[in-house]
Amino acid sequence: MSDRAAILTAYDVSRETSEKLDIVAGMLSEWSKTRNLVGPRELDVLWSRHIADSLQLCELLSNSKRIVDLGSGAGFPGLIIAAALKGVERVALVESVGKKCQFLVAASEAAGLPVIVLNQRIEDVDVASVPADVVTARALAPLPKLLKFAAPWFKDGAFGVFPKGQKWEEELTAASEQWTFDHKSEVSRTSAAARILIISNLRGRP
Repeated sequence: MSDRAAILTAYDVSRETSEKLDIVAGMLSEWSKTRNLVGPRELDVLWSRHIADSLQLCELLSNSKRIVDLGSGAGFPGLIIAAALKGVERVALVESVGKKCQFLVAASEAAGLPVIVLNQRIEDVDVASVPADVVTARALAPLPKLLKFAAPWFKDGAFGVFPKGQKWEEELTAASEQWTFDHKSEVSRTSAAARILIISNLRGRP
């Protein structure tokens, strides 16, 4: 069984969603030949690592309608969440690099995804115009800095869902020295050493 087939089966992906994921994956492969969105090695693990990493977040986002993905890069997890999450109304992808934004726009339009792309630095986003139930980010920054980026949305009641690697405990400790918040952690389905951190009630610096 191919990586693609195994992932679609493991996450019980519908035919409609799988078609959208195929569009995103195909366009990413094509665009990366000339735009260097991701390297060849990353394309080799596109389904088993990047798409699977993103799909597992959907299980933690049920009933979430508006999502902000910070530092969206090549669309993980934002594009995948937009394709797979049932009932989602809008995923806002915040990305400062123009060529990546061009891809995000093209891929989301081709797959018919409920996405808006903001070609801005995170600090420059008008949070009032982009409300969110959930903030997410993947491979963007250590947790203390990530919480600083996400803090404006937390003030309006959003919570954070952040996949983290094997140093997740160190990042959590460092963040707790700078911020006050509640958290839960879920074991990643793609790496036993990794965790998905669910952060809520961010109350600012103690």
